[in-house]
Amino acid sequence: MKHHRVFVLGGTGFVGQHLLNRLSRAGMACRVPTRHPHRQRHLRLIPGCELCEIAGWETAPLAEAMAGCTVLINLAGILNESGGRTFEQTHVRTVETATRAALQAGVTRYLHMSALHANAESGPSDYLRTKGRGEALAFAAVGEGLAVTSFRPSVIFGPGDSFFNRFAGLLRLLPGPFPLACPDARFAPVYVGDVVEAMLRCLDDPDTHGKTYELCGPRAFSLRELVVYTGERIGREVWVVGLDDRLSRLQASVFQRLPGKPFTLDNYLSLQVDSVCAREGLKELGISATDLDFVVPSYLH
Repeated sequence: MKHHRVFVLGGTGFVGQHLLNRLSRAGMACRVPTRHPHRQRHLRLIPGCELCEIAGWETAPLAEAMAGCTVLINLAGILNESGGRTFEQTHVRTVETATRAALQAGVTRYLHMSALHANAESGPSDYLRTKGRGEALAFAAVGEGLAVTSFRPSVIFGPGDSFFNRFAGLLRLLPGPFPLACPDARFAPVYVGDVVEAMLRCLDDPDTHGKTYELCGPRAFSLRELVVYTGERIGREVWVVGLDDRLSRLQASVFQRLPGKPFTLDNYLSLQVDSVCAREGLKELGISATDLDFVVPSYLH
C-alpha cells in the first residue's frame, strides 16, 4: 500500500475516528480540517494525524488545507438538520466545494461516503435525496481527473456509535413499555471496522474506480428486534410497543421539536425503505462481514 497523505472531511466523527486509527496503523499521514481544533485535541494522539484549523468551507481555504495530500475522503453527513447545518449544505454543497478544492490542490483519489438507497430523484426523504445528489456530484468529478469510489452503508455499529448506544441509553432511562415508531423497518447493521477496511482496500485498487459498494452486515433485523437485542445486552427486559404508521408519524412530529431531535419526520420517511443491501459489497472486496455478537456486547456492557 502506498504511503498517502489523506485529507479526511468529517474525520472528527464516529466513523472518522475509527478510520484515522486504521490509516495510522497502515503508516499513512492524515490531515483533518476543523474550525475548533481545541475540541479535537485527542486526535493528535493518533500517530501521523494532523489537525488543520480552517475558517470556512469555501473552495480556496479547502484547497490550501489540502496542499500536499494525495487522497480526499469525505465522511461528512448529518441525520437531522440543526444548528444552521442543513442536508443541502452538508451533503451537496460540501461535495461540490471539496471536489473543486481537491482538483485545485492536485488530489487524484476520492473516497465518498454516501448512504444505502441514496437517490437524488426518488429517495423518500430529504436525507436520502441530498445524499443522492452529493454522490452524483462526486462521480461528476471523474471527468475532471478524480478517481472516485463511493460507499453506501446500512446503519454502522461499533464502539462510540449513535445507534446501539442511543437505544441502550433510552432503555436505561425509560422502564416499562417502549413505544417504537416503524418497528418493522429493516436494517443489516455493518461493523465500522469493516467499513474502514473496505475504504483501505479500495484506496490503491484501480479496479474500484467509478464503482459504488453497498456495505451490510451478515444478518438483517427489524428495528423491533434490534431494540430487544440491545435490551438483552444491557440486562433489561424490553416491552416494545410497536406504533402503527399514523402513530409513528405523530411521534416523529412531536419528537422533532424536542432538544436534540431524537426522531424527525425526515427520519420517519427514511425508514420507509429497508436499509438492506442488494449487493454484498464487503464480499466483493474480500471482507468477511462481522456479526453483531462479536462486537456489540463488549461496548454495551
